[in-house]
Amino acid sequence: MNLHFNDIPEVSLEHFNGGNGCFVVRKYDDGMNRIIRGTLAPGSSIGMHTHTDSSETFYVISGAGRVFEECCSAGAPISAGDCHHCPKGHSHMLVNDGTEDLVILAVIPKQ
Repeated sequence: MNLHFNDIPEVSLEHFNGGNGCFVVRKYDDGMNRIIRGTLAPGSSIGMHTHTDSSETFYVISGAGRVFEECCSAGAPISAGDCHHCPKGHSHMLVNDGTEDLVILAVIPKQ
């Protein structure tokens, strides 16, 4: 199955998971898997959240930012070509502290 994200309607999620700004997404959801292409503008973030019934893996397509996990208060830099995995039961947060849009491709399977 091919997904054509440009054909999927764009949705703007204000203050996603308590974050700042807007997370703009195009999302495929078949009930068992969510596949998302998302964009965070500079200064925007996805707030800290826990994956209680899923894990999440995302790949950075472009831009740069920081990923925060419950164990790391300083956060870790992430940029184009990097991949981040948050296992089921763990928490994370993504911040665009760069100067350009941060674009990710995320896969979130229910487990």
